[in-house]
Amino acid sequence: MQRGQIINPTFYASNGYLVLMPDIAYTTGAPGPSAMKCVLPAIQAVADKGFVNEKAIGINGQSWGGYQIAYMVTQTNRFKAAVAGAPVANMTSAYSGIRWGSGLPRQFQYEKTQSRIGATLWEAPMKYLENSPVFMADRVQTPLLMIHNDQDDAVPWYQGIEYFLALRRLGKEVYMLNYNGQPHNLTSRNAARDFAMRMHQFYEHHLNGKPAPEWMEKGVPFLDREKEKEQWKKLYGVGGK
Repeated sequence: MQRGQIINPTFYASNGYLVLMPDIAYTTGAPGPSAMKCVLPAIQAVADKGFVNEKAIGINGQSWGGYQIAYMVTQTNRFKAAVAGAPVANMTSAYSGIRWGSGLPRQFQYEKTQSRIGATLWEAPMKYLENSPVFMADRVQTPLLMIHNDQDDAVPWYQGIEYFLALRRLGKEVYMLNYNGQPHNLTSRNAARDFAMRMHQFYEHHLNGKPAPEWMEKGVPFLDREKEKEQWKKLYGVGGK
């Protein structure tokens, strides 16, 4: 299937999915709306050609892509299912955090680089709020699968917790997977295969009408998590840390 936290295009295309990877042109101060203005028209252009079932479109992204997914599902119900990996959900709390892998403060990337807000938190507080998915979590209607690992060295994993708990509090359909000891991108082969399998099950359920697996319907108690993986070892050869 895959060895990381994003889809394997070859695997998905071989199983009946069409995979689209649109480019995004950004406007300073509006990273979230910029994604909307590029991704939705790209999807519509493909849909207009009759290549996809418009009622069964999913979306996937990791890290900066995960942020864009987390934002877009607050703005549109276009997607039947979404997967967001290691997303920043609250730019106000993430702004004064640390990138633990490099030891650098996070402010620079919000002001000048990846997030492109173009100003400090004190100069443009509303820009930080307007581009933070957590403040619009009540609008989300799309089932969301998240992954955020507790040793993430780039995006503090409390960002994933903030969004997950907000969505749970609001009664939304959301799942959060955490692979203990794993960094920003999964390095354990077994963990990567385990996540790949669960993500595929999530998409198959919401996009192709397959039955929901037990972990989606009932969750997995912390004390039972290793035992729960034993069934996947038998079926798929995955499991472990």
